[in-house]
Amino acid sequence: MNERDALRVLADDLPHAGDDAAVVGDTVITTDMLHERTDFPPGTSRYTAGWRAVGASLSDVAAMGAAATAAVAVYADADFDEADLDRFVAGAVDVCDAVDASYVGGDLDTHAEFTTASTAIGTLTESGPVTRAGAAPGDALCVTGEWGRSAAALRLFERGRSDDAVSDPAAECDDIERANELFRFTPRVADGLALAADATAMMDSSDGLARSLHQLGEASEVGFALDRDAVPVHPAVDAVTDGPAERFELAAHFGEDFELVCTLPEPAVDRVAARCPGSLVRVGSVVAAADGITADGDPLPDRGYTHGTE
Repeated sequence: MNERDALRVLADDLPHAGDDAAVVGDTVITTDMLHERTDFPPGTSRYTAGWRAVGASLSDVAAMGAAATAAVAVYADADFDEADLDRFVAGAVDVCDAVDASYVGGDLDTHAEFTTASTAIGTLTESGPVTRAGAAPGDALCVTGEWGRSAAALRLFERGRSDDAVSDPAAECDDIERANELFRFTPRVADGLALAADATAMMDSSDGLARSLHQLGEASEVGFALDRDAVPVHPAVDAVTDGPAERFELAAHFGEDFELVCTLPEPAVDRVAARCPGSLVRVGSVVAAADGITADGDPLPDRGYTHGTE
């Protein structure tokens, strides 16, 4: 059973499950767990792990249109190396600083592999939470940032460990350093706040653009018409791919980019884009559910990152 199927099983007992964060009054709260074998490729520094783990939860806060307040994390490993622990906390502190939040502590535990669980809280604006369920046909489909950076990072981690890299230690170090840099995304909290008053639906893209559209479509009972060429792709993708098909595959289906996917009323797009401190790009339109989810008119497969087996 994969993560989405598990959520469907739990839906009767947890009717509010499914959005990026839970809402309690004017507070949002979310939690994530990451493991060394599935989330941190060999070469990932503990600083990057701390940044990325806490950043994943802060991204969920952003997706609800809330201001990030604070975060905590669990650090678990086979043993406690002082330098590794210090680096992890430094990464957690720095990603919180990047979105005007505070890293306020956590817990330590032993585990067979390096594992971390993070929790973040945020405060809603007067506009209230932005859920996944409000998109309507005629809305514009928009995204923040650039896509494919995590996929590019993974390929650089792999290249840094290749046989060719062993013969050129400098190249290996460059690839691993660049991969770590790409893995340290900035959560789109400021953009989420700029979108909060106008977005009709929103989520973060941890599962990939294509899968996010299927999730939004299911929640809002709509379809989407995506313009492939409009999707902003991170420049690092071009360095690790060969041709437009592979480029789109990494940008749309890999996941773990932690950008925002949102829908807006057509008249609001330019106005909202102008106040987003990062970037907001229109990449398509919301259509009727019967029209499905397409890219340039062809069905867009529901393929992306999923926890658990498909």
